[in-house]
Amino acid sequence: MDISVDPEEKYISGTNTIRYKVLNNNQVLQVDLQPPLNIDNITQDGKTLSFESKGNAHFVRLEKMQKEGDFNEIVVHYSGHPKEAVRAPWDGGFSWKKDENGKHFVATSCQGLGASVSVAQYDHMYDEVDSMLISVQAPKGLMNVSNGRLRKVDENTNTYHWFVSSPINNYGVNVNIGDYVHFGESYKGEKGKLDMDYYVLRDNLEKAKEQFQQAPKMMEAFEHWFGPYPFYEDSFKLVEVPYLGMEHQSSVTYGNQYGNGYLGRDLSGTGWGLKFDYIIIHEAGHEWFANNITYKDIADMWVHEGFTMYSESLYIEYYYGKEAAAEYLLGIRKNIRNDRPLIDPYDVNKAGYGDMYNKGANILHTFRQIMDDDEKWRATLRGLNEEFYHETVTSKQIENYLDDQVEGDFGTFFDQYLRTANIPVFEYEIQDGIFKYRYTNVIDGFKMPLKIKLDGTPYGLSHLSIGNKKRLKETIYR
Repeated sequence: MDISVDPEEKYISGTNTIRYKVLNNNQVLQVDLQPPLNIDNITQDGKTLSFESKGNAHFVRLEKMQKEGDFNEIVVHYSGHPKEAVRAPWDGGFSWKKDENGKHFVATSCQGLGASVSVAQYDHMYDEVDSMLISVQAPKGLMNVSNGRLRKVDENTNTYHWFVSSPINNYGVNVNIGDYVHFGESYKGEKGKLDMDYYVLRDNLEKAKEQFQQAPKMMEAFEHWFGPYPFYEDSFKLVEVPYLGMEHQSSVTYGNQYGNGYLGRDLSGTGWGLKFDYIIIHEAGHEWFANNITYKDIADMWVHEGFTMYSESLYIEYYYGKEAAAEYLLGIRKNIRNDRPLIDPYDVNKAGYGDMYNKGANILHTFRQIMDDDEKWRATLRGLNEEFYHETVTSKQIENYLDDQVEGDFGTFFDQYLRTANIPVFEYEIQDGIFKYRYTNVIDGFKMPLKIKLDGTPYGLSHLSIGNKKRLKETIYR
């Protein structure tokens, strides 16, 4: 991507060179770009190509014969006034702001909306480019920070060239322009030296040096739980932006006003949420769950948000203990609405439901109790990031991997909590020394073991699987 950004006019122009492998002989290629941006022309090997536009999709007729196995390129020239973000990052696009000194402060965010709001591409999550060169010309006196490592700066044009050597999801690509200053550190991690760099507005340097001390603490905790940071080759960055923040790969954006909690609030109501900067911990957690392991369809967004909300409790557990983490999870459990399933319909670009954060985290916490082995649970989280390293996945793949780590088949556990909004009800009675029990409000075959105490004596109701049957399963209690 090679673009020029004009904040005064809120205008961008440039090109995107798309290199692709031919999988099947076909003479039509789809490129996505959202209005009000326009495609000016498309070329291949220097020849201008014709294309037909249908909404955001543009179908390019290739003149060169496309032979299976070949690698070819097209160059898309585009320009215009891109969509302005209304409520970044949720309703994204370009954020055209100014800092307190009146200097331009620009950033992009596009999850859900689609990355074609700012760059011409094939805008689908099932695949990722294996690498990307991002060149952005910024106004004189300002800096652009994007993903990966800075290769060079063309001082004549004030163009910053960043290179991402790892596969990257399309919405993870970002452009950030401001009056930035840089500081950084070297972190000794599981794979050796990791460069951790920070880009903040000039006036916020001292506050950032204090608040960003949490970044290496985050890295230590998450490498413990999830395995090595997935993008050593591309470094880790925190970049200040004029909105709350987002998980852009190796360029995590930050706008939490240099305070702990979520804009100063504890989402759990327990006090533990004020022990850390929510945006540093949550958005960086996405480097493992969103950027390393990425959903194929946004309907499975719980894979990103459930695991990453759960990562907040793991950070707490690492530094404050298991009981503190459990209290945090119980606190956010109160925010679950349970009025819709977490997973929405597939193939229609419909994001999973908002409960995917709080409920998703508590589903994982519950499954950890089913496993009942903390070291195995940690190995499972690390195994996920190894098994699906730099891959796009479905929820079912993640569910099956988790299910394979425990004895018995717990597929109905995930179906119950991900695909329905029904809360299982445990019913029991004790008569004449007989303890009888069942689950109701569950799908057929629902299974979840429970630990109970009867007169102080612990019992394990293993592999409890009752469904909505009318009878009560019996166990002798005398």
